[in-house]
Amino acid sequence: MEDSSASNGVSSSSGITDVTDLERYHVNGIPETAYYVPGFISEEEEAILLQRVYESPKPKWTQLSNRRLQNWGGHPHAKGMIPEDLPLWLQLCASKIAKLGIFGEKIPNHVLVNEYLPGQGIMPHVDGPVFFPVITTLNLGSHAVINYYTPADSTSAASSPTEKPLSDSTYQDVTEVEQPLSETQKRLDPRLVFSLLLQPRSLLIVKDDLYTRYLHGIYAVKEDVLDNKIANLKVCDKEVGTVMKRDTRVSLTIRLAQNTSKFKMSFFKTK
Repeated sequence: MEDSSASNGVSSSSGITDVTDLERYHVNGIPETAYYVPGFISEEEEAILLQRVYESPKPKWTQLSNRRLQNWGGHPHAKGMIPEDLPLWLQLCASKIAKLGIFGEKIPNHVLVNEYLPGQGIMPHVDGPVFFPVITTLNLGSHAVINYYTPADSTSAASSPTEKPLSDSTYQDVTEVEQPLSETQKRLDPRLVFSLLLQPRSLLIVKDDLYTRYLHGIYAVKEDVLDNKIANLKVCDKEVGTVMKRDTRVSLTIRLAQNTSKFKMSFFKTK
């Protein structure tokens, strides 16, 4: 019998299987909790996932100033999310990640697909309280260097932008909230704490205060010059000073929206 997972992107039986295994991938030398898992999926799985992303209907894409994205699983609001079923290829991704135990006994129910072209990035931001305080990012196609900045609740961060749900009527692309992306990056550079290199097919898991308080963003550049701020440089087998040219990168941000069924009931009661 044909394994449906093979044709939909991710095998449910490969790789690490639980939190005990996951501890081997803990990123050391940073103030809060992150795990970096290189080669979480195979090249074949990566190719199939990219195929599924680009086979998605054109209306699923939302074009922003510095990237475009797809929203799957529902539209998050401040009070929760009205859930929608994920397509099978994303259900398989969510199930594989859920086996690590990082979401307790629950399975992630929301996926944000971002496409970044060379020279595109995202302003430092936090994702907000709608989601369970664990975020996972599966990286496809090309690398990225993600930067982390001093917590958003610090005195100097009081006016820092927060990424809001796509369905929020007040939603703006975080790259358009205040200043051009390059200017905002320069303003926040003194608050840069550390960076992580995300290579193709890797999985990044961020939790605790690193998720809830620290800002994270990606420079809008066409190449990255690796420096000693990158905490997982040795794990990635790279050296300081290495120049890495970017290609088109697709990221799957896989997370668990909370208060879904409760919000759904209260939503329909107001009709």
